[in-house]
Amino acid sequence: MGRVKKILLRPTWMTVALISLQSVTILAKSPWPAPVELALKEAGKNRGELEKVLEHYQKAGDKQKLEAACFLVRNMPGHAYVITGLFDANKKEIPFDALKHPGLGAAQTALNDLEKKHGPLHFGPRNTKKDIETVSADYLIENIDLAFKAWQEKPWAKNMTFATFCEYILPYRANKEPVERWRAACEVETKTIVAEMKDPQDPKEAAGLVRKHSKHHIGFSDLYYLHPTDQGFAELCAKPIGRCGDMSNMQVYVYRANCIAVAGDYTPFWANRDNNHGWEVVLDKDGKGNAGLFNKAAKVYRKMFSHNLDNLFFQVNKDEKMPPWLSLRSYKDVTDQYMPTTEVTINLDYAPPKPTRFAYICVFNGGEWRPIHWAWAKEGKATFNKMGRGIAYLVGYYQDDKVIPAAPPFLLDEKGKLTTLVADAEKTEHIKLTETRPIIKDDDLKKELAGKEIEKGKKYTLSVWDRGWKSLGEQTTGLQDPALFEKLPAGGLYWITTLDDRETARIFTVENGKQRFW
Repeated sequence: MGRVKKILLRPTWMTVALISLQSVTILAKSPWPAPVELALKEAGKNRGELEKVLEHYQKAGDKQKLEAACFLVRNMPGHAYVITGLFDANKKEIPFDALKHPGLGAAQTALNDLEKKHGPLHFGPRNTKKDIETVSADYLIENIDLAFKAWQEKPWAKNMTFATFCEYILPYRANKEPVERWRAACEVETKTIVAEMKDPQDPKEAAGLVRKHSKHHIGFSDLYYLHPTDQGFAELCAKPIGRCGDMSNMQVYVYRANCIAVAGDYTPFWANRDNNHGWEVVLDKDGKGNAGLFNKAAKVYRKMFSHNLDNLFFQVNKDEKMPPWLSLRSYKDVTDQYMPTTEVTINLDYAPPKPTRFAYICVFNGGEWRPIHWAWAKEGKATFNKMGRGIAYLVGYYQDDKVIPAAPPFLLDEKGKLTTLVADAEKTEHIKLTETRPIIKDDDLKKELAGKEIEKGKKYTLSVWDRGWKSLGEQTTGLQDPALFEKLPAGGLYWITTLDDRETARIFTVENGKQRFW
């Protein structure tokens, strides 16, 4: 009965598996399958455009294209072009355009100046153009026809299933960018690729050659970290530069236009540093694949077009808030395609301020604990599946847009062993603290992520975790004293920061008298 209640509250979110008997009765007069009809109801004034697509293929008698059109329409709710803005604590938009500045440093300085004036600022959605309300019939028909044409003509797509085609070739968007035409422009001539192939039916070999011959390549610029709105195809063609998400989106266009199964994978928050990352991955015949990782990830998710009923979005009630990264309908967990994982069960030692049905496992990123996965909170426990190893975690509740600790932090080592971190004031660690974060050896990352040695003449705060960060004292380094602190309560999780590096300073434990960063 719980599922039926949920449908009555939020009918447009459900697929046929969740439709109540009452809903079926209401939709009985529709010529379209129930989940398609529910999506059409959400389309409002745009319903006629979407029905034109369905009727087009129905009249043509093309059952497979009709089924493909139904796939796109029923899964369209939740997909949109999202334009971001910069907002203060009162949700007032503060004008800011990173691209008016010559580089990241100048843009960050301008942003810092705005925060001095307006207080803490954050990026958030300014305008959302929902696909279900805006996509035209002509656009959708062209997209479907070109996708099928590539599937029928490309020899390396010969063994591709219809399910794989629908999920990884047919979709017209890669993420949250504007809806634009890109298929025809991104196609590479089949003869060019086949001429260089050893096996014309090998999609992996074809992928490498398509990438080689494609004219669409995007360069990286860290300035676009402060321009979080996804660029569209036309914008990327006009100036081929952007952040990792833009680069991934363009490569998704190129592969899909040439009928190579591709997905956009991402980690919402790195587990051993600040920021996040997204990338494209070419998939095998079973829809699996990975593109490797250059940092620690607790979770890797895959962008899908279809709705995933296992996602948190389909479990919450109307009054339950979700962490933004976990509130999406169309992604799935593929962490175990990238690394060994462990199922973790945690005792929820601390009761939540308000009743809640969910607990969240968090990684430390950008100076905060960030929810990266969820679980049902049942009988004082929560079980999180497929967690990455070699990472420090905290389990908490999400209430009033904040993470509230539910248990002490813990380490999950490379073998999957769990160690709880509780500082013992009766025992002390003897250590000379010399860094606020680890040294990164990768040459490409040194400039951005290099370990920051303790600077003389700066004030540092050493903190230990105890249901929150508790200061163990402040100290300003002197010319004759390279050590900052020498005694710590043993067995805890620590953090050493200055006022200007809270987002990049890393948490650490003490092992054999030395800092080990997490």
